[in-house]
Amino acid sequence: QVQLVESGGGLVQAGGSLRLSCAASGRTFSMYSMGWFRQAPGKEREFVAAIRWSGGRTYYADSVKGRFSISRDNAKITTYLQMNSLKPEDTAVYYCAADRDTYRSDLTDGGNYDYWGQGTRVTVSS
Repeated sequence: QVQLVESGGGLVQAGGSLRLSCAASGRTFSMYSMGWFRQAPGKEREFVAAIRWSGGRTYYADSVKGRFSISRDNAKITTYLQMNSLKPEDTAVYYCAADRDTYRSDLTDGGNYDYWGQGTRVTVSS
């Protein structure tokens, strides 16, 4: 069993930055792919970013490319999402998720993830 706990959300002005963290428990964390998703009020959950277990491959939604960066520290069993140049449309609850399938090709589908955190709220004011 893996438990995920997000932190780092908050209120920020447009153009500002935040860094979200996702702390995991479990000895096999280093073999899991990790993803970040978000859900805005009244909208469906959407993919934001993902990273392979080795950290060598990363994936981003078009809406955040060039502004967000995903990384992981397997020694600290933590995944990060650095968010820069934030926009009001980035306002959402952000969730991290873990996928046990090390070699899954599609990391953008939330249905492929096995474990989810409780979410952390990000609000970007204009």
